[in-house]
Amino acid sequence: MSIKVYELGHARAGDKGNTSNVSVTAYSDEAWRILRSQLTAERVMQAYAEIAKGPVTRYELPKLKALNFVIENALGGGVTVSLAQDMHGKSLSFLMLDVELNG
Repeated sequence: MSIKVYELGHARAGDKGNTSNVSVTAYSDEAWRILRSQLTAERVMQAYAEIAKGPVTRYELPKLKALNFVIENALGGGVTVSLAQDMHGKSLSFLMLDVELNG
């Protein structure tokens, strides 16, 4: 059975230069267990492969039941040079929420 990240938690995105920062915070202990074991840096890189060159670094925040992903080379060069419609990458959290995992 598959499950999408949006069923397990919420996400928020930020940016700095050409780097996107996307965090996922679990809704419950069980959701945290699934996210922590399956939402790897490699899985996130697969999801962002069409727009990001990477690498992706994952940081765990267990007391918050959250994961923070730093996705490098993801914003078309950064706000001042990108022709992307969402040059800050704020909508990249929606891409994270659509990642499919095993439930």
